[in-house]
Amino acid sequence: MADLVRVIYRKFDGSLHWNLTMRRLGEDEHGVWLGAPANTPISKGHQPMGPWPHAYVCLVPADPDAWWAATFNAEPKSTEIYVDVTTPARWASAAEVSCVDLDLDVLRKRGRSEALLVDEDEFAEHQELYGYPADVVERASATAQWLVRALTERTEPFGSAYVRWLEQVV
Repeated sequence: MADLVRVIYRKFDGSLHWNLTMRRLGEDEHGVWLGAPANTPISKGHQPMGPWPHAYVCLVPADPDAWWAATFNAEPKSTEIYVDVTTPARWASAAEVSCVDLDLDVLRKRGRSEALLVDEDEFAEHQELYGYPADVVERASATAQWLVRALTERTEPFGSAYVRWLEQVV
């Protein structure tokens, strides 16, 4: 099993979006957990964005049909959990996972109970720009609504399941 994993987010047209290398921390019933200590380099497209100042872990869902990828941030980052609505993640190998970012995002701020749905304007704009098929729009919208409920209700893995994984990189 690869210790380092290349994580690649693309846009619907196939262009490179967020991308970085993370350390495989392990796997549980929720999926594969990947970790990034503070100051991990990250790029947007082919442009380095500098190191990310805080530690975080990402969860690649165990369900191969899950339309999301989650990031759980260490303090002092004000956003505790940030979930991208994506196409299902695909493993090219044990050392590379990728998905398509569909622009809708759901987040929960640290110390807050309610989740927020964000970037609806970008989702609407990109439906036109990239020509999202109707089934993709429907699935992304349904996933976003499910995520708002799951984060607000702290349904695992959006409760405390991530804490033990995050402790490995802080």
